[in-house]
Amino acid sequence: MIRKNIKKILVPMDGSKNSMRGLDEAIYLARQCHATITGLYVIPIYPRSFTDSIIPYQIHLTKSAKKFMESGKTTCAQKGILFKSKIVFGSPTIEIDEMAKKGFDIIVIGSRGQSGLKEIFLGSVAKAIVHKSKIPVLVIK
Repeated sequence: MIRKNIKKILVPMDGSKNSMRGLDEAIYLARQCHATITGLYVIPIYPRSFTDSIIPYQIHLTKSAKKFMESGKTTCAQKGILFKSKIVFGSPTIEIDEMAKKGFDIIVIGSRGQSGLKEIFLGSVAKAIVHKSKIPVLVIK
């Protein structure tokens, strides 16, 4: 699995234990290949009719995302890996796919995230990324 031409690793993160396991695996891979890691945290957007009632929740999610990404940066720094973080609003599947097109060599994603609805084998985001991605995807259970 280890390819020497992996230089940029994309790790979608959502604050779940599985996304942290994905980061751990990406760190291992980055150490072997001397690669950098970009953590992508996508905060879901909601229909306009919910906007007023959900703004406080989105503020909370943004603070949580920043804290989680800081934790990821610290974990990477302890292992000697360069970590860049990016927090965006949007549809997780679309945002991950768009980010992956910006020169990444592999996506390392946790099999399930924080979604309340759990599928039997893969989370809905991981499943969609596996099917849509034009670059290799490593799914971590």
